[in-house]
Amino acid sequence: MNNETIEKKLAKYHEFFSIEHNFSINILPLELTKVASFEQFLVDMPTPFKMASDMKSIDQSALRPLQALSGVAGQLVEFLNHQSSKIDLLIGYILSQQDDEEHRYQGIKFGGGGLLFTANTAFKLAQFLEMKIFLLNQNCAVFCYGEVIEVQQEQESYLHKVIFHFIREDDREILVRNSLHEQSKQLQVLAQQRNQEGKI
Repeated sequence: MNNETIEKKLAKYHEFFSIEHNFSINILPLELTKVASFEQFLVDMPTPFKMASDMKSIDQSALRPLQALSGVAGQLVEFLNHQSSKIDLLIGYILSQQDDEEHRYQGIKFGGGGLLFTANTAFKLAQFLEMKIFLLNQNCAVFCYGEVIEVQQEQESYLHKVIFHFIREDDREILVRNSLHEQSKQLQVLAQQRNQEGKI
């Protein structure tokens, strides 16, 4: 990789907001032949990941028009939200079964452009990876292909910066939405801490 290519890929990584957050990720190295086409990527995607993101998208588009309604319709929206939460819990459980301990790594940052993860041994620069990203506190997971664009040694481990090579737009949107949701939670915790300190 020449410097221009690295700079372009880093710009792609930083194109979207990302948030520091601990999550599990399954990683398998990929041969170049496996990343030849987006169509083949879709064929290779495990069914639970297809179902999960499709159902999330359906939920979002179905509930959006009802959000502005009030009265009895507001109660209906609340009921549908509860049903959606139940389905999310079920999907979260199904997706958790896809988490293979043998291929599990620690993710530490994610966003719409890529992610950071740590490993005890270094993956090669420009290595393509099959990734299963588990955000199980949000009952969701994403299947995608990535490319290692930066590797840094930090004490006993290696920090890997990865951009998404193949990812469905719906799945990218899920990651963006979750990164913003996580930021909101972190800001709330920070505000509470400041309030506590102010009372002392």
